[in-house]
Amino acid sequence: MLKRWSSVPYLFWTGIFIVVPLFLVLYYSLTIPYMGSVRMTFGNFARFVDPLFLNALWLSIYLALVSTAFCLILGYPLAVIIARMGEKYEKIAVVFLILPMWMNFLLRTYAWLNILGKNGIVNVVLNAMGIGSVNFLYNDGAVLLGMVYNFLPFMVLPIYTVLKKIDSRVIEAAEDLGANKIQTFLRVIIPLSLPGVSSGILMTFMPAVSTFVISSLLGGGKTTLIGNLVEQQFLLVGNWHFGSAISVVLMAIILLTMGILSVKDKEEDGVKLW
Repeated sequence: MLKRWSSVPYLFWTGIFIVVPLFLVLYYSLTIPYMGSVRMTFGNFARFVDPLFLNALWLSIYLALVSTAFCLILGYPLAVIIARMGEKYEKIAVVFLILPMWMNFLLRTYAWLNILGKNGIVNVVLNAMGIGSVNFLYNDGAVLLGMVYNFLPFMVLPIYTVLKKIDSRVIEAAEDLGANKIQTFLRVIIPLSLPGVSSGILMTFMPAVSTFVISSLLGGGKTTLIGNLVEQQFLLVGNWHFGSAISVVLMAIILLTMGILSVKDKEEDGVKLW
């Protein structure tokens, strides 16, 4: 009985700050103002079919997928390196990895303006070398760089956690059976680390596909993502109904991604070391 009552505050918190807002977003997405009241409609979703909004959606998905791929390419080797460090250096490496996350997300993104800007550190060095200034900002490449920088720890930490849980006796058994280091890595370590990879992909893709701060600052308004459309509808246009419809579409994409990775995780539960 005590255990049941102890869960009440958490259920209350979940209801007020998660369930109620979700229902409000869904309600706004299915209604429009009509003669001083509202009426139910699917017109908000029909409006989203406009090429302008679809292009923003495809660009968001594309950049999110590319940034997730880069995070995986960079993050997996980094996670392996950290997992193989001694206990002392391993803890230091993890602290350095998560240290930037202790700072405000907006400040971390603003820092790249001073690094890549016209008078930034990189261009100062290039001018000193006689190469001349290069325009690094306000393009898709700058947005992609900002995504990889901000979301890389979300890829590294889940993979690192899974790698640390791999029983060293499994690796020793593979070596005793004649597998060299490359074969052990490809046939034992990678298959056993796939749950961490799935979690890292999900944790990286979700914030990447919905971001709007990075594209606003590093894209300079030239790169419009789905998150920017939601921001504009709520803060600039004042059309909460259409903004909510875009948010529902975005949530559907994220839920679909979670569903696909959940199915893959179930398949990987029975993974065989080949």
